[in-house]
Amino acid sequence: MSLNTIVAISLGAILTNNFIFSQFLGCCPFLGCSDRTDTAAGMGLAVIFVMGLASAICWVIDQYILIPLKLAFLETLAFILVIAALVQFVEMFLKKTVPSLYKALGIYLPLITTNCAVLGVVLLNVQNDYNFIESVVYGITGGIGFMLAIVLFASVRERVQFSDYPECFEGFPICLVSAGLLALAFMGFSGMSIM
Repeated sequence: MSLNTIVAISLGAILTNNFIFSQFLGCCPFLGCSDRTDTAAGMGLAVIFVMGLASAICWVIDQYILIPLKLAFLETLAFILVIAALVQFVEMFLKKTVPSLYKALGIYLPLITTNCAVLGVVLLNVQNDYNFIESVVYGITGGIGFMLAIVLFASVRERVQFSDYPECFEGFPICLVSAGLLALAFMGFSGMSIM
């Protein structure tokens, strides 16, 4: 494993293969928690934590329990259970330490369990045959990419509220147009070469 591999995985997860703008995973919290930048940042931090820790724990479970016992067909079920436990931990932590963020995230915090970006990162770790370090790096940087996308989108939504646009775009349509323009901007990174 070389530094170039780690940099390629990191830049790919953050920019070129962003879970929101390239792979279209995790769009529910992306659209639901992006009203305010501070709420979006809190959701992004929670997703980074869950993605990074889920990548580490799921890799260990897969390599040392499921594969040796020939139970690889249970990967998805085992990974969902790990993710659900991590999200419960994050929910309890936020409820005790940052109740305002806990209330602001509302229903979207427990929905991290069913966030397909979180499940997608651990399944892609298995599919890409990443080792432990690569899995953790991919999980954390995938979460950073998610946070970058949701915070950028929240800041755009905050500014759009004070802009003049046709009345037919009021509400959700202007959100989709804004998300589409951000996705187009991220497509510019697809031609990037590391070497």
